[in-house]
Amino acid sequence: MSVRRIAAKAGVSIATVSRVLNNDPAVRAETRDKVLAVANQVGYVPTTGRRVKTQLAFCYTSEMSLAHRFDATLLEGIVRGADEAQFEIVIVNLLRDRKSNESYTQFFMRKGIRGVILRTNAESRDTCKQIAAEGFPHVVIAERFDDSAVNFIEGDSYPDSVRAVEYLISLGHRRIGFGMHNIADRDHADRRQGYRDALAKHKIPFQENYVFEYPWTMSGGATVMEMLMNMKNRPTAIYFADPMLAVGGVKKAVESGVHVPRDISIIGFDDTDVRFSVHPTLTAVCQDAAGLGFEAASWLASSLEQPGEMRLQKRVPTFFEINHSTAPPREAGP
Repeated sequence: MSVRRIAAKAGVSIATVSRVLNNDPAVRAETRDKVLAVANQVGYVPTTGRRVKTQLAFCYTSEMSLAHRFDATLLEGIVRGADEAQFEIVIVNLLRDRKSNESYTQFFMRKGIRGVILRTNAESRDTCKQIAAEGFPHVVIAERFDDSAVNFIEGDSYPDSVRAVEYLISLGHRRIGFGMHNIADRDHADRRQGYRDALAKHKIPFQENYVFEYPWTMSGGATVMEMLMNMKNRPTAIYFADPMLAVGGVKKAVESGVHVPRDISIIGFDDTDVRFSVHPTLTAVCQDAAGLGFEAASWLASSLEQPGEMRLQKRVPTFFEINHSTAPPREAGP
């Protein structure tokens, strides 16, 4: 849609639309918001010469975390989904690139971005709500919102987290630890809640000192395992709610002469196939991170081709896979 048609629909002059799109600070806030809302509603796309921009952004609302296996795998799926829809992917960090006087819509338009796939955490969720309130095409990945204006897709790991802990209980474990990433997000909060609810369901007291929050690295997992094995009344099993924590925990146990699962049972979490990279193969709660990324990009591309009231609020089930890192507890310690 042209600037002229946006002006007519918003009830302002062509010059005003132009000033809004170029972030002129002289334009009143209410006028700016009205013009940008119309531009988003009708799917306005800035042009460079004769070329229409076909860029989607993978956008962090807080610190970037591409080094995490989950994010890297998400991006793999996002690129594949965007490529099939003939869009390109750019990576954007709002903490670095956005000017203080820009709305999110103005920022994205300046960058030539048509839609954004947002990655957030508990501290920056409000940014997603603001982008949704502006009406800019978006989808949040690996989070969920009660706000009907926010599009999202996430893996629903709560039910299988309950199932994983109940499986350990069925094997005879009563002292069960829990290891998680130390940055708050909805995924890990759901897994922790699943752990607590499974214990409560079977009338097993929750013990705060059995919960370990460390960075999502192999060294973090090794630290958890070292601390756990030095506890006086140590857990006989642990559920690691992050892939690299689980791998680091298994490797540290093996290096220390602690047999898995005879001395300690370990359940991990897996976004890819990392459960097969250690011995014994990890029993794990699993999700398809690449599939989440692919679906997010495919849906966003489709919504851009059909501007309107398309909404996405979807939770994709995980699955629980039993392998060789779990067994009944033995009475004697290692």
